Amino acid sequence: MTPDPAGAASDPASDPAGAPDRCWLIAGLGNPGPWFRQTRHNAGFLAVDRLAERHGARFRRRGIATLVAEIEVDGRPVLLAKPLWFINLSGRPVAALLRRYGVPVERLVVVQDDLDFAFGSARLKRGGGPGGHNGVRSVGEVLGTRDFVRLRFGIGRPPKGQSVGDFVLKKFSDDELAAMPAELDRCADALETLVRLGLNRAQDTLNARPAADAGHGTEAGRGTSAGRGTEAGHSAEAGHGAKADRGGR
Repeated sequence: MTPDPAGAASDPASDPAGAPDRCWLIAGLGNPGPWFRQTRHNAGFLAVDRLAERHGARFRRRGIATLVAEIEVDGRPVLLAKPLWFINLSGRPVAALLRRYGVPVERLVVVQDDLDFAFGSARLKRGGGPGGHNGVRSVGEVLGTRDFVRLRFGIGRPPKGQSVGDFVLKKFSDDELAAMPAELDRCADALETLVRLGLNRAQDTLNARPAADAGHGTEAGRGTSAGRGTEAGHSAEAGHGAKADRGGR
């Protein structure tokens, strides 16, 4: 995929599919290294891995900061990216890819883990606050805008007595790992629909298919107003800084 210095923007909201030759960037957020593999905070990496696998694509290093795979969805070019800086520094490598390939921010999708939805739930939205997620915050701060699409992969909330920082750095449970292929396929279906048909249709794709297990997590994990009311507390609870730099929210 050839870098595009022009980077002329299109608006998928008004033109859902957009010009077929315009590129999308789907960036999964996570922490690099084998220690973090299959941890909850690396749900974004797992989602783009699944999409790459579906299309027979392999990730290759771009510079020192990112792994990139190139796919096409109905002839539309899509870059899949995994920033290799720790998760709360994701903004700079994502911004560098947007510049290099001329991708408008309207065609950026950030895939993240989300405490406010139970495992087995996923949501697509454009814009909005980071909800305590330092990786999403970093992307918004470096770009100077939050007008990108986010796929929020539910991981639920920690059990009583466990900090958020410890919870997101733990591996998914055995039951969750068993259900993971189906959940990642749901996300891949939605991302492909987004590229083909736009955000509204992609949201319908996610909402139309029931989660594998809606019983995981708490009411807050299912995205109730009570759960969202604690978003501002994620940073403090997870200790953004120290451990959070390497995996906390």
